[in-house]
Amino acid sequence: MKSKLLNSPFTYALGMLAMMIPVQAFSAYYSYYYVEKLGLAVGLATLARTIFLIWDAVDQPIFGYLSDRTRSRLGRRRPWLIAATPLFVISFVMIFAVPQGTTGMGLFIWFLSALIFYETVSTVLWVNYGALFPELFQGDRIRAKASAVQQVFQIAALLIASGLTSVLISLYGFPGMSIVFALVFACLMVLCIITIRERTDDVAQEPLKFKEAFRLTLRNKPFWIFNIANSFAQTVNGLLSSIIPFYAKYVLHIPEDQVSLLLASIFVSVIPLVAVWYWLIRKLGGTAGWRLSLACYALSVIPLWFAFDLGSGIGAGIAAGFGLSGFLVTPAVISGQIIDRDAEETGERREGIYTAVAGFITRSSGLLSALAFWIVGALFGYVSGDQPGSHPEAAFKILVSGVPFLLLVIAFLISLGFKLSNAERKGD
Repeated sequence: MKSKLLNSPFTYALGMLAMMIPVQAFSAYYSYYYVEKLGLAVGLATLARTIFLIWDAVDQPIFGYLSDRTRSRLGRRRPWLIAATPLFVISFVMIFAVPQGTTGMGLFIWFLSALIFYETVSTVLWVNYGALFPELFQGDRIRAKASAVQQVFQIAALLIASGLTSVLISLYGFPGMSIVFALVFACLMVLCIITIRERTDDVAQEPLKFKEAFRLTLRNKPFWIFNIANSFAQTVNGLLSSIIPFYAKYVLHIPEDQVSLLLASIFVSVIPLVAVWYWLIRKLGGTAGWRLSLACYALSVIPLWFAFDLGSGIGAGIAAGFGLSGFLVTPAVISGQIIDRDAEETGERREGIYTAVAGFITRSSGLLSALAFWIVGALFGYVSGDQPGSHPEAAFKILVSGVPFLLLVIAFLISLGFKLSNAERKGD
């Protein structure tokens, strides 16, 4: 294999492309599929997410710790990625391949079981893939470049999923769509894995014991401030993805086959703007760039409140993409700085634990998103597609614009307390 392909930002980013295509399809349609199409009550859907979060609180740190302690000729992360790839294919298909005639409590049990399986395998993938980033790319400049490339691939994945998911559903149904995207994931993920060569100089020392490793992680104040702020912003990403189909139906009054156009509008403007945010990070530094991205993101969701048809919805979606692009690029730079400083203090690189705990904090946004859906839905009488209530348009206007604006303001205010002493280096 050509050396220029090994540990390249471009081949590494294939993993992001691989994972985000099915993840976007999942985020955008799993609530719509189970609640609107299959008739699962919002309360039961929220309960399933809550039960998962309890398990997620356990499995994220454990998998991160086990990844850091792994020693093999393939490295620390690659064995986990290899093992998880076929399991992810199965779990993703299981989410959307609900046996015909499954209703009521049976539907809830299937949803809960499929969700736990899918999210557990996703945890293994994201923890180990994410842990590779600060190890393979060291230094703010290369990290900013690698993050920008990653986000271009991520947006490409979002566009592919946004454009094709509804088409595949109309052609093959939800199960057929899941099979197509699962196979695409497997092919791209294999290409990513075979181009990764892990560093060996960082893993020679004896790893920290479980208690000590987590004690040092949990006392890291900048780490917590950074990730708690990000969890509120990440909730907005989840809301925009999952609420858009409802927003399209009840607020914009457009048919299902036009939802992909609306989703694509949010992401299409991001690709050129990634270069702008890369330049801003080099000029302002990671922390200032991150705070600016949160402020821009908050302002950019306001136009969604005023949209009323497909055209105005696309315009509002493009505006939202401006703020989203900054938030996608900036966190990887600061996360790498946090891990670098920890390695200087402890003598050990613990990307796995930090990625896992950060993943749990930010992925708790799924519960925030589900609670927002449930609470706002209850206030306006929305229960499911069979019982939408008298004012569903008001509920989904608030969920797609009002709640995101509030969450992003909170994220920005929290970010003001972040300080990483001398680890922040402009344009390094």
